Amino acid sequence: MRDRDSLHRFIIENSRVRGELIHLDASWKAVLERNEYPERVKKQLGDALAAVALLSATIKYKGKIILQIRGDGPLHFLVVQATSDNTVRGIARWQSEVPEGALKEVFGNATMVITIEPEKGESYQGIVELKGDALANGIEAYFQQSEQLPTRLWLASDNNSCAGFLLQELPGDQNNSEDWEHHEHLAATLQDNELLELGPQELLHRLYHEENVRLFDSEVFSFRCGCSRQRIDKMLQSLGYQEVNQTLEENAGIVAVDCEFCNAHYEYDAVDVDQLFGAEHQPEGPTTLQ
Repeated sequence: MRDRDSLHRFIIENSRVRGELIHLDASWKAVLERNEYPERVKKQLGDALAAVALLSATIKYKGKIILQIRGDGPLHFLVVQATSDNTVRGIARWQSEVPEGALKEVFGNATMVITIEPEKGESYQGIVELKGDALANGIEAYFQQSEQLPTRLWLASDNNSCAGFLLQELPGDQNNSEDWEHHEHLAATLQDNELLELGPQELLHRLYHEENVRLFDSEVFSFRCGCSRQRIDKMLQSLGYQEVNQTLEENAGIVAVDCEFCNAHYEYDAVDVDQLFGAEHQPEGPTTLQ
């Protein structure tokens, strides 16, 4: 039985080809438990969650990577996130029945933004127009534009799991492309059910049984939301006392905030709001005559 919620890296010896395999089971179910999605929305969200986990493993950083798609189609918003601590989360929003078909039919005119936010230093953002038959095509276009390394992805998801397979050619003599084409051709035979059901050793043996493949130890992934009372405090403080107090008055003395990723619920009453903004915003008390 394969490891659950794990990523495996591998290299094909005597070649310039490396790869990654991701399987998310419990993490994917945790995402689905928090929102009810139509089947075709699940498909796109599951593929994106597997993809962002693969992307996080291709770079060395301490922070988070965010994949976001915005469009004017039926599925108009999708965002997934992975961190260097191997945690993932994601949500999607749709406004009408989502059809089967190419990305254009699902998302409409859309852009994909991939943002890397390190804990220290400046963020990096890559933006590409979303094109192709499947999300994997859009991410391959991103690699072609930003990384300029030949990269292929295969993504699959169902109600129980989402999974991904990434193959990448390492820098070297670009004039000798036969080795890359050979390994890419073998990977192209991969079926969705194989990607979802097979363990890493069995899958790699099925694809590359004539090759010497070095498989590294697995890295465990998990679902985790980054929301907290402290983060909500900062968000409300950024809005300002007047706006938060107005919301308090309009909502029967309660400011309620729900996290879209995990459905956590936060409430603030008048005392909480006064403590949040400090004494300078509290009304003056009555004066006392001596």
